[in-house]
Amino acid sequence: MTILYPLFGMIALSCLVLILLYASRFYLIAKVVKSGGELHRAKHSDESRPSLPGFFRNVTDNYNHIFEQPTLFYAAVVYIYLMNHADPTHVALAWGYVAARAIHSMVQITINHVPTRIVFFVVSGFCLASMIIREALAFV
Repeated sequence: MTILYPLFGMIALSCLVLILLYASRFYLIAKVVKSGGELHRAKHSDESRPSLPGFFRNVTDNYNHIFEQPTLFYAAVVYIYLMNHADPTHVALAWGYVAARAIHSMVQITINHVPTRIVFFVVSGFCLASMIIREALAFV
């Protein structure tokens, strides 16, 4: 059951980024309303995203990333749990994945230094791929 803890850790990270996204949006909406701007111009986020200030765009981009690769992590963890294969190696890899994604998010949202982000993206991908490969080898 301990493999469910990193799963919840990833859910908590996603929630934190969601809160940052909402906070950044509320700030921008208040700014537009206060200046007499037109909110209807922001009805499509892909149209307004390029004009967002750096920090706000970083939050938006990270929010999108949180719902890409991590969906595979959720599926893999649930599968491992249901198959009763949650050994210490899987748990360590799952925590490694969550830690790498958390650092990736912090870097992207703050300084957005791509070479640093890539390192943590690769580490998280290695952890996830290792979990999946271990499960595939269990069939052999």
